[in-house]
Amino acid sequence: METIELKVDMVALHEKRLRKCLSKVKGIEKVEVEASVQKVTITGYANRNRILKALRRVGLRADFWSAHNEILSTYATGSLMFNHYSFF
Repeated sequence: METIELKVDMVALHEKRLRKCLSKVKGIEKVEVEASVQKVTITGYANRNRILKALRRVGLRADFWSAHNEILSTYATGSLMFNHYSFF
């Protein structure tokens, strides 16, 4: 079983469309959505590229999650602090 993390540009309304799209892809066991950081975690045996293609086909901008996205989500949530000073 493989875990795939994706960054999907979405608003709250897109979550239903995302789940419906992924329900049609064979091999997906579980889908977790963190809308606040636009992160989708998929567990199963599905092909990574097939999942990405399915999401793009329904109009969602998606890409594989990377360390760069982790840094950006930290900035977006406002939890970054240096020397006890909050920047956000």
